[in-house]
Amino acid sequence: MTIEEYCLNHSSLPESLDALKWIERQTHIRTSRARMLCGREAGGLLSAISRMVAPRCILELGVFTGYSTVCLAEGLAPDGRIDAIEINDELEDIIREGYGKAGISDKVNLLLGDALVILPELDNAYDLIYIDANKRQYPDYWRLTSGKVRPGGVIIADNTTWDGKVIEEPAPRDVQSAGILEFNEMVAGDNRFRSLMLPLRDGMTISIRR
Repeated sequence: MTIEEYCLNHSSLPESLDALKWIERQTHIRTSRARMLCGREAGGLLSAISRMVAPRCILELGVFTGYSTVCLAEGLAPDGRIDAIEINDELEDIIREGYGKAGISDKVNLLLGDALVILPELDNAYDLIYIDANKRQYPDYWRLTSGKVRPGGVIIADNTTWDGKVIEEPAPRDVQSAGILEFNEMVAGDNRFRSLMLPLRDGMTISIRR
């Protein structure tokens, strides 16, 4: 047994377990990139933070097959809404099916398209923002979302240790790694937020708006 398995065995099961199991299975069957699924560890953290924040308005950048949306929705206020942006419209069917099984279809505004185009059109103030989209664009996501979160609100970014590439010497030159490295420096130096980077899976950074 690994320490990760031990931790999962001693953690509460997600409220939407059946829907999440369905999404995980369908992701493996119907996509070729199942490793992009956030999984129960990261999903459990998203659910826990959402429950602590009790957000009325959530923004998600990068839905993939909807697993993370379902986890974020577990803490959503009864009258709350989620704006969920996904660039790959070929995933729409599985996303909407998963939302239906989790009973959150009426709570999610699924926006298909490029987040860099959609974000400037959104004028909501968000209590919780989750970033898990194109890594090369992470700095742009921070610029476009950091002013949209309420004081006391939270921004969570996934993949911030990027398979350990963030500590490689010399620094990797590929555009995805460069995007993550720039993003990490931006967040660490942004005095509007208190931030904590965790070595969970591929790294998760939690930033709380002062």
